[in-house]
Amino acid sequence: MTRAATARFCLWKGWPGFARPQQHMESTWSLHPQLAQDTVPAGDLALARVLLANDANYPWLILVPRKPGLVELIDLEENEQVQLLGEIANAARALKTVTKCDKLNIAALGNQVTQLHVHVIARRRNDVAWPNPVWGAMPPKAYDPAERERLIGDIRRGLQMKPVRD
Repeated sequence: MTRAATARFCLWKGWPGFARPQQHMESTWSLHPQLAQDTVPAGDLALARVLLANDANYPWLILVPRKPGLVELIDLEENEQVQLLGEIANAARALKTVTKCDKLNIAALGNQVTQLHVHVIARRRNDVAWPNPVWGAMPPKAYDPAERERLIGDIRRGLQMKPVRD
């Protein structure tokens, strides 16, 4: 048995010395204010809130797991890590289908906003930043409201997702 498998077994059994470190965590989930300012809610999946970035330069989704205190992917339980990866893949497929993009960029950085979130960005060979990263390449471009609502509607249908109801 590998060391990792042994540790998981010991955690499962609750044996002393193998307890997860207790982290100071908020008791309820809330969206980081910067993410709220820079995005529009598209809907909720089983684990993650799906947001559309307010930047029409690139169709750009952000998935934020709705669990308090998360900073790193490894802060999720293993089954939640698998759940999030599946939701990222589904969001990426929906975005690629809707936008017919040339390439997807998927990243979880967290240097500016520490709340765990994953970017799923549709890229085109003729976009303003190609082939470089999108961050800081251009100032955000506002969506035409009708275009933004059409894109959100298409993403919701692709993910079979209802609007956020907070």
